[in-house]
Amino acid sequence: MEIFKIFGLEKSLLFFQIVNFLIVAFILKKFLYNPLMKMLDERKNKIDKGLKDAEDARISLENAAQERQKILSAAKADADALAASSKVSLEETKEKLTAEAKNRSQQIIDEAKQKADAEFESMNKRIGEMSVEIAGKVVSQTLAGLFTDDEKLKITARALDRIKKGGYEKSAN
Repeated sequence: MEIFKIFGLEKSLLFFQIVNFLIVAFILKKFLYNPLMKMLDERKNKIDKGLKDAEDARISLENAAQERQKILSAAKADADALAASSKVSLEETKEKLTAEAKNRSQQIIDEAKQKADAEFESMNKRIGEMSVEIAGKVVSQTLAGLFTDDEKLKITARALDRIKKGGYEKSAN
């Protein structure tokens, strides 16, 4: 009890001070500490949620970047395949057109040769006919003074017959 005298405490006041302290502590705990702790817990939860959302966003961003890279790689591969396919198709079309052009040019050459052969044959016939006609006139003129008309006709007919049979032959070119 000497402690009470040293510090200047009175027993009756100490009891009321302890009761007052407990009442104030109870009121502070009930109306200040608990709501304050609740608010701090809510804030902590919000911060944790924000950090978690930020981490999720970072992961999503990384996944999106990887997906973008995959899509770009696939698109590049598709473009390369399309370019190769186009090149092959172009080469095939080029070869086809070249072959068609060669076939058509060969047809034109063959048709020209046929026309030239037909023209050559026609000219040969005409030349042969003209040769026979000229030969007939030459023989007739040559024999005019030597033989009678009857003999001339026989000799001329025989000469023309021989010329027609021997005829003009086409040279091999």
